Amino acid sequence: MSNTMPAVVNFSPEPFSVDLREVPIPEIGESDVLLAVQAVGICGSDLHQFTGKQSWKVNYPVVLGHEFSGVIAKKGRLVRGFSEGDRVVSETAAVIDAASPYSRQGLYNLDPNRLGFGYGVNGAMTRFAKVPERCLHRIPPHLAFETAALTEPCCVAYNASCVNSHIRPGDTVAVIGPGPIGLLCAMMARIAGAGTVIVIGIPADAHRLDTARKLGANVTLGAAGEDVAAWVRNFGDGYGLDLVIDAAGVSATLKLAMEIVRPAGQITKVGWGPQPLNFSLDPLVQKAVTLQGSFSHNWPVWEKVIALLSSGQLNLDLVLNRISPLAQWHEAFEEMHSGRIVKGVLTPQ
Repeated sequence: MSNTMPAVVNFSPEPFSVDLREVPIPEIGESDVLLAVQAVGICGSDLHQFTGKQSWKVNYPVVLGHEFSGVIAKKGRLVRGFSEGDRVVSETAAVIDAASPYSRQGLYNLDPNRLGFGYGVNGAMTRFAKVPERCLHRIPPHLAFETAALTEPCCVAYNASCVNSHIRPGDTVAVIGPGPIGLLCAMMARIAGAGTVIVIGIPADAHRLDTARKLGANVTLGAAGEDVAAWVRNFGDGYGLDLVIDAAGVSATLKLAMEIVRPAGQITKVGWGPQPLNFSLDPLVQKAVTLQGSFSHNWPVWEKVIALLSSGQLNLDLVLNRISPLAQWHEAFEEMHSGRIVKGVLTPQ
């Protein structure tokens, strides 16, 4: 057996510095497993690194991919909770400081020294990945690896919609940005009891806004370039929406969120955007609005999402549009980048 394997490698900060290259099969430590990767999702952050537009530090060269499921091929001497052959998904926090106050609280996702798969250490767009035992969660036999690989983005959405936001049955919830995370946030808001779910985009999002309607959004706005703030002023009692989830991240979307949220409402920002704001935050003060960020996820969120996927309460059939072998990574990246598909998954084996 060869001791190398093909991998999708981001090798420099220059735009489009991603290629299929041979890399060594990783050596595992005594608390790690060697995971035979069965499916790995393509994330917006993989696309940001592909185009050289990310706003985080990358340890080049690095194997991309942090949304993945697989089978344990080998385990380290100290691994007790899992066996070879187990079907699992992996969390993304590949390296954490176990002694940090955040790790001790179970909030290791917020530890500033955390390193994730696919940017900090080698990820899973390859045949085998080295994974610490603490990152693993079992998945049931009936849950397909391709669906299980999307646990991670579902966890981002669950944390934003169901943990960091407070949704009461009957609330009006808007999600700005119908990318994969935005669509999943809308699905989670519906599961959490939202009465009206509104998904907002721009004309280029027409296909994804159509998907949002099929996924259960009551209203979609933006495909025809309509005035969203004016629509909200004519909706319900006219005071605005209970919760706005900003899953787009650009500055203009936060401004819009402040316009359409109701007094004493909430804005949860889950989308990244490095550009300056260039507008006043006074409406936040005037309306006494809660503005919060939501980042990543932790162990209990993963367990809840696996339960939702396993029961069928969270159905990803309309979200997962393309399953491709590793060799077709470039076509899959381009299809996601252009918005022709919501989500692509690669199958390295």
